[in-house]
Amino acid sequence: MGSIIFKSTTLIDKDFSQKRNIFVGISKDKIDYIGNEYKSGYEREIDGTGYCLMPAFYNSHAHSPMALLRGYAENLSLNEWLFKKIFPFEATLNDEDIYQSMLLSFAEMIRFGCVSTSDMYYCGSSMAKAVLESGAKSNISLAATTENFSRLKKEYIDLINEFGDISDRLKIDFSIHAPYTSNPEVVGEISDLAYSYGSNMHIHLSETSGESIECKKKYALTPTEYFDKYGAFRVPTIAAHCVYIEENDYKILMDKGVTVATCPTSNLKLASGICNVVKLYENHINVALGTDSVASNNNLDMFEEMKLFSLLQKGINKDPTVITPSQCLYAATKAGAKAQGRFFCGEIKVGNKADLVVIDLDRPHLTPVHDVLNTLVYSANGADVIMTICDGKVLYENGDFKTIDIEKVKWFARNRIMEKTND
Repeated sequence: MGSIIFKSTTLIDKDFSQKRNIFVGISKDKIDYIGNEYKSGYEREIDGTGYCLMPAFYNSHAHSPMALLRGYAENLSLNEWLFKKIFPFEATLNDEDIYQSMLLSFAEMIRFGCVSTSDMYYCGSSMAKAVLESGAKSNISLAATTENFSRLKKEYIDLINEFGDISDRLKIDFSIHAPYTSNPEVVGEISDLAYSYGSNMHIHLSETSGESIECKKKYALTPTEYFDKYGAFRVPTIAAHCVYIEENDYKILMDKGVTVATCPTSNLKLASGICNVVKLYENHINVALGTDSVASNNNLDMFEEMKLFSLLQKGINKDPTVITPSQCLYAATKAGAKAQGRFFCGEIKVGNKADLVVIDLDRPHLTPVHDVLNTLVYSANGADVIMTICDGKVLYENGDFKTIDIEKVKWFARNRIMEKTND
């Protein structure tokens, strides 16, 4: 990792405000200079005129190894989608499928300015190897269910022993898939493991009305109360979706410091509903943005999620003033970094990790720029990213993937699907 200074650029600063004609220096893995004047001594100088330097995205809910399922199951309810299509397909995946799919998803995210994920899946060793090879970051977790948790407990311990101390870029979280695929014993034991290892938790929570109705029938508890009662929230937790949150749930989520990972595109595509982000904010709950997988989203573009995140809340609340561009950017960056336990990440300030994205503002669909934040949230897309930097290392620049053999992983995906089609 060398050193770089960006000269005379537009900056999204630590307060998620815009500043113009700023110089930003990075050395090794950190931001070491932000100022109004040029500073010498950097190995590489980049003229930032016409560019915007923004914090890189943190995807707070993903299933990156599902890349092979892009476009496979469409126009189905969540139950049909999951039990009739997704679970049977996933049962055929092997370690190499998981590894290559993880790399393909990471290539897509890096291309679109994302450097870190909270990833829930299985085959943890394959996931970990892909993360380390990609140069990006991830909090990986294995989705525990009633059927797999006895085997999963050993796999978790093996995973921590093998990868737990290899790199700060890789964190091992614990995961319980959902209320409808678990039971109190699963929640209790996985939660105990997370607590004993000082790890974070990652769950699906209240994604559909049916899930909430079933949980109340079975346990006389909302899904939030269910996870709380059996110990999941004793550690920092990311709760994905949270579309059907009830009154008492808000207090639990706030009191336990749970981060809600809202996934607007996925929830719309599966017709699950719309998370009430405004009410989450009113209850002082950390809200982060996630893409979910390409099986329920079809791409991993966090710009798209930001736009929907804002527009949906304006629509359901019939108030155009709710959810500002600053809130969108915060949810897509700092809120996710905070949820992952990466406390010196997610915002551009001296001393933080150099996780940066360069946007080319000289595009027809971005012209003119009255306000940079408005432009990023409502006009930009992932294709406007010309450089992605993680921990001071350039991972992508102008079509060139520095750490991933993009042609190889695309070739694998195409040929693997052809093999499966011919089986």
